[in-house]
Amino acid sequence: MDKKKIMGDAVTNVIKTIYDPEIPVNIYELGLIYDIRALDNGNVEVDMTLTTPNCPVAESLPQEVKNKIQLIAGVGEVEVIMVWEPPWDKDMMSEEAKFELGFL
Repeated sequence: MDKKKIMGDAVTNVIKTIYDPEIPVNIYELGLIYDIRALDNGNVEVDMTLTTPNCPVAESLPQEVKNKIQLIAGVGEVEVIMVWEPPWDKDMMSEEAKFELGFL
């Protein structure tokens, strides 16, 4: 199996354990993760956003993402890139998240 795919899957699984403290859904299902790139050298880049730029966890949540990804065996450096375009909206949530939050 492709090493980058395995690494990407491991990163996705770790991100699914991270929750916004104000919302009972993980940040992956919320649609806050725009892209995950597992690079050939073992480094990982994550493009993520927040529900708003003024989110109370704007500093701590990206750091938590970085810290948890760094615990994965074989991961080198981790860069979490904050992305504001396109702006997040509830349509970016998975069906599971919409159901959990009562949007379906």
